[in-house]
Amino acid sequence: MPNEGVIKFSLDFHPGPAPSTEVIADVNRWRQRLFALKMIGQDSARYDGFGFGNVSVRGDDGFWITGTQTGGLEQLDTAHYVLVIGADTDSNAVTAVGPLKPSSEALTHAALYQAGVEVGCVLHVHAPELWRNAAELGLPLTDALVPYGTPQMSDEVTRLFRETAGMGQRLFAMGGHEDGLVAFGATPDVAGGAIEAALERLATL
Repeated sequence: MPNEGVIKFSLDFHPGPAPSTEVIADVNRWRQRLFALKMIGQDSARYDGFGFGNVSVRGDDGFWITGTQTGGLEQLDTAHYVLVIGADTDSNAVTAVGPLKPSSEALTHAALYQAGVEVGCVLHVHAPELWRNAAELGLPLTDALVPYGTPQMSDEVTRLFRETAGMGQRLFAMGGHEDGLVAFGATPDVAGGAIEAALERLATL
């Protein structure tokens, strides 16, 4: 998968403070669980060795997302999260403030936060078995011709949200992003629970 993890949007980045520990505590706990499941991580045998997977949580002035190429780190702290305060798919631009630059999937996360006020957390993972069985699991799927981290992917997310009544399963597969899935929900527990539910259904296939 060429260019995995490479930022494709125009970034207006300003160094700034990290979030409080309280803000990221729940999403960071889920991020660690997903790392243990190898749904977030870094592996020389996968995706040209780039880190994969990212998480975010809504904040007062935007959303806090893990920084670019932090996938390979088992433990994250507040210094690994950055606040996205602006995201415009029309101009393919992201504005962020924090200790490091945001994940390459920031626009995709932004599309979900903009699509539903009830979205409070987004988890982007790489799960080969879930991805390959997306149709059997009844998961919504983005267009296979649309690459990750682009305005077109953001548009696809918005389309799926609209056409599937807000994607009640809280989980969809990215057709043009090998092994990529995105879960979301009002809280990290709701988003993470969507992944766990899919794994349970997968075990019955």
